[in-house]
Amino acid sequence: MKLVNIGFGNMVSANRIVTIVSPESAPIKRIIGDAKERGTLIDATHGRRTRAVIITDSEHIILTYLQAETLANRIEENEEDEEDDDE
Repeated sequence: MKLVNIGFGNMVSANRIVTIVSPESAPIKRIIGDAKERGTLIDATHGRRTRAVIITDSEHIILTYLQAETLANRIEENEEDEEDDDE
Protein backbone atom coordinates (compact mmCIF):
# COMPACT_ATOMS: atom_id res chain seq x y z
CA MET A 1 0.00 0.00 0.00
CA LYS A 2 1.48 3.34 -1.07
CA LEU A 3 0.56 6.46 0.87
CA VAL A 4 0.49 9.99 -0.54
CA ASN A 5 1.26 12.99 1.66
CA ILE A 6 -1.64 15.46 1.31
CA GLY A 7 -0.09 18.07 3.58
CA PHE A 8 0.69 18.58 7.27
CA GLY A 9 1.78 14.95 7.59
CA ASN A 10 -1.63 13.63 6.55
CA MET A 11 -1.56 10.61 4.26
CA VAL A 12 -4.04 8.94 1.90
CA SER A 13 -3.74 5.53 0.27
CA ALA A 14 -2.95 6.14 -3.39
CA ASN A 15 -4.90 3.02 -4.35
CA ARG A 16 -8.13 4.41 -2.87
CA ILE A 17 -8.08 7.73 -4.78
CA VAL A 18 -10.63 7.87 -7.60
CA THR A 19 -10.18 11.50 -8.64
CA ILE A 20 -8.66 14.82 -7.63
CA VAL A 21 -10.68 17.89 -8.60
CA SER A 22 -10.80 21.64 -8.10
CA PRO A 23 -13.25 22.85 -5.43
CA GLU A 24 -14.52 25.78 -7.49
CA SER A 25 -17.42 24.30 -9.46
CA ALA A 26 -20.99 24.16 -8.18
CA PRO A 27 -21.28 20.34 -8.49
CA ILE A 28 -18.16 19.83 -6.39
CA LYS A 29 -19.41 22.30 -3.79
CA ARG A 30 -22.64 20.27 -3.69
CA ILE A 31 -20.66 17.03 -3.25
CA ILE A 32 -18.74 18.63 -0.35
CA GLY A 33 -21.98 19.76 1.30
CA ASP A 34 -23.54 16.32 0.91
CA ALA A 35 -20.44 14.66 2.39
CA LYS A 36 -20.56 17.03 5.36
CA GLU A 37 -24.17 16.00 6.03
CA ARG A 38 -23.35 12.27 5.69
CA GLY A 39 -20.26 12.56 7.87
CA THR A 40 -17.87 11.43 5.14
CA LEU A 41 -16.02 14.74 4.76
CA ILE A 42 -12.40 14.89 5.92
CA ASP A 43 -10.93 18.39 6.16
CA ALA A 44 -7.13 18.18 5.98
CA THR A 45 -6.62 21.87 5.22
CA HIS A 46 -5.78 22.92 8.82
CA GLY A 47 -7.72 26.13 8.28
CA ARG A 48 -6.15 27.04 4.97
CA ARG A 49 -7.91 27.58 1.67
CA THR A 50 -9.09 24.39 -0.05
CA ARG A 51 -7.26 23.98 -3.36
CA ALA A 52 -8.09 20.37 -4.20
CA VAL A 53 -10.77 17.83 -3.38
CA ILE A 54 -9.90 14.13 -3.28
CA ILE A 55 -12.70 11.64 -3.89
CA THR A 56 -12.04 8.08 -2.73
CA ASP A 57 -13.57 4.77 -3.73
CA SER A 58 -15.30 4.62 -0.32
CA GLU A 59 -17.05 7.93 -1.19
CA HIS A 60 -15.09 9.88 1.40
CA ILE A 61 -14.34 13.44 0.37
CA ILE A 62 -10.99 14.85 1.47
CA LEU A 63 -10.18 18.56 1.36
CA THR A 64 -6.54 19.62 1.07
CA TYR A 65 -4.69 22.90 0.70
CA LEU A 66 -2.33 21.40 -1.91
CA GLN A 67 -3.04 21.94 -5.60
CA ALA A 68 -4.28 19.04 -7.72
CA GLU A 69 -1.10 19.12 -9.84
CA THR A 70 1.08 18.77 -6.75
CA LEU A 71 -0.91 15.75 -5.58
CA ALA A 72 -0.77 14.18 -9.05
CA ASN A 73 3.02 14.60 -9.09
CA ARG A 74 3.31 12.95 -5.68
CA ILE A 75 1.20 10.01 -6.84
CA GLU A 76 3.35 9.62 -9.96
CA GLU A 77 6.50 9.69 -7.81
CA ASN A 78 5.04 6.90 -5.66
CA GLU A 79 4.30 4.81 -8.74
CA GLU A 80 7.85 5.31 -10.04
CA ASP A 81 9.29 4.34 -6.64
CA GLU A 82 7.12 1.22 -6.65
CA GLU A 83 8.40 0.24 -10.10
CA ASP A 84 12.00 0.76 -8.94
CA ASP A 85 11.36 -1.48 -5.92
CA ASP A 86 10.09 -4.25 -8.20
CA GLU A 87 13.34 -4.35 -10.18
